Amino acid sequence: MKEERRRLPSTSPSGTYLAAGSDAGFAWTDELRRSITSVAELADHLQLTEDERQGALRAEQAGLPIAITPYYLALADPLDPRCPIRRQCVPHIAEDREVPGDMVDPLGEAVHEVAPDLVCRYPDRALLLVSDRCSVYCRFCTRSRMVGAGGGVRTLEHLTPAFIWLAEHPEVRDVIVSGGDPLVMSTDRLARVLGRLRDIPSVETIRLATRVPVTLPSRVTGELVDALRRYHPIWVMTHFNHPKELTELAREACLRLVDAGFPVMNQTVLLRGINDDKGTLETLFRGLVRWRVRPYYLLQADPVRGTSHLRTPIESGLRLMEELQGRLSGIALPKLIVDTPGGLGKVPISPDYVVRRLPGRTVLRTFRGAEVEYVDPQ
Repeated sequence: MKEERRRLPSTSPSGTYLAAGSDAGFAWTDELRRSITSVAELADHLQLTEDERQGALRAEQAGLPIAITPYYLALADPLDPRCPIRRQCVPHIAEDREVPGDMVDPLGEAVHEVAPDLVCRYPDRALLLVSDRCSVYCRFCTRSRMVGAGGGVRTLEHLTPAFIWLAEHPEVRDVIVSGGDPLVMSTDRLARVLGRLRDIPSVETIRLATRVPVTLPSRVTGELVDALRRYHPIWVMTHFNHPKELTELAREACLRLVDAGFPVMNQTVLLRGINDDKGTLETLFRGLVRWRVRPYYLLQADPVRGTSHLRTPIESGLRLMEELQGRLSGIALPKLIVDTPGGLGKVPISPDYVVRRLPGRTVLRTFRGAEVEYVDPQ
């Protein structure tokens, strides 16, 4: 019986996900219960390398745990350890390695915590951490220090000091609800959190930071959308990193959100050996735009301890942005962002297209390599 419960679903060539032994996807809560959480279960579905096996054993004992939905693991190549899905969710022994620059809390969230699970790093916005649970624990997670730690969903009583602080600071107009993943909460509990935020007149916009459309698209139900739309304006910030994640079920989840009036923005993390080439990013960004999902940020991976094997030099991001400039529509071209270590804020960076500056004139280099002189007005 246990073997049947753990059997992975099938994925059709179009990416349609079918429950094992069924003609339709099963409930998202059932899928979460079927998540792969141990080395033994991973080995049932993937031909693990020794580095993966040792990394998974380490993850079972300490640090960021293993959790992969059957849907997301079904996207992984069972034989190829270089598979971009596999590298995002399967532990590796390199996570045990610490290099100069690594940090436990690279965004300085603990230092900027103004109430329990409320982080304020900017004058006009704050981050509310409502859970430590995710549908998949990504191996490059910025909050690996806390996610999966066992605290679970935060109660309204626990979050009450955060709501009080927000009400007392009307300069904060935008609240990002994150975690963990807020959409792994029950619809009712999430709606109660959003309702409390909407009771604060100065909170103008709410953002939901979630990877559920990528890793558990069955969660984006009509019930969820209907329950959340009453708290508009809500923006959904999601997290597609590779074209293999652009499945039919993911598309349906995103379209259900945008058709209900939720703008969906995507933040891609630049990851070594996963998406650090022009062709992969171009395919990803074009695919997202076709779904009406806006490529918003291309994020330099945060220097989280144990993730150096997945990070790229900043120069790689600059080169990729230069290769994509002029070849992608502006609506498909994200900003390249570095979230500065220590929690001092995000910095947009870009290739330098200024060749030289003269009095009243600037010489620019176009994406074709031509130099053009721009004359300032008198």
